[in-house]
Amino acid sequence: MPAAATAERLSITRFDGPLGAEVTGLDLNVPLDDTGFRAIHRAHLHHHVLVFRDQRITPQQQVDFSRRFGPLEIHVLHQFLLPQHPEVLIVSNITENGLPVGLGDAGHYWHSDLSYKARPSLGSMLHAQELPSEGGDTLFANMHLAWDTLPAELKQRADGLQAEHSYLAKYTELQQRSPWRPNLSDEQKAKVQPAIQPVVRTHPETGRKALFVSEHFTTRILGVSETDSRELLDRLFAHSVLPAHVYRHRWQPHDMVFWDNRSVMHLAAGTPDHLRRRLYRTTIEGDAPF
Repeated sequence: MPAAATAERLSITRFDGPLGAEVTGLDLNVPLDDTGFRAIHRAHLHHHVLVFRDQRITPQQQVDFSRRFGPLEIHVLHQFLLPQHPEVLIVSNITENGLPVGLGDAGHYWHSDLSYKARPSLGSMLHAQELPSEGGDTLFANMHLAWDTLPAELKQRADGLQAEHSYLAKYTELQQRSPWRPNLSDEQKAKVQPAIQPVVRTHPETGRKALFVSEHFTTRILGVSETDSRELLDRLFAHSVLPAHVYRHRWQPHDMVFWDNRSVMHLAAGTPDHLRRRLYRTTIEGDAPF
């Protein structure tokens, strides 16, 4: 067995933007020692999005590294799980024999992964397998910064409110737009019952506040009229994704990107239909927002 990698060669370089950092000097083919892991953990909390360059790893190695941060989620769309590795969701626009091999419209709307569950995701890792020659970018919005820069009037209105999040909020709409969304069985629907979350959540590890609403999954704010709910959500959505809050990731071969679902939202910028894109996603269990 190879010796464990250490933090000595790690280099973490902050991007010139509102979030994100590049990690170099790390080969995940080699187990990472505890000192190196702690360095990655601290960087993840500080930068919210980490980009690990040139990771030529197997799905099992991705699973093993992801598990160091916590138990892994099994996505409700079992149709798109990687055979022999159910912890891995295939994110792809590729079709084979007339059938999609993965979830081709993942990230069509801004969202935080699994915010529709009582215990949303801690974070997600996405590993590039095939990349298009153009397009395919992923955008990330810093929701701590969105809260920090929110006008005082909106802060006063939003803080302390709760909102409903639903996996099914835009599911029918997505089905009508593309071939990527299969009909859900009753068993699948039972696994994605709506959840109630705070509009402003506190990060459990850093104590920082962040907006926690998204255009994909947040359906309504509780305790206010439908009109007021819609007006407030629209304003929060628009503010969250101002250019000053957003980092655009332009994928390089074998990138693996690790983001914090407690502090960022993300969006797929889109890929031309004729170009192939395939990535593998693992998602780490989180805790109940407060």
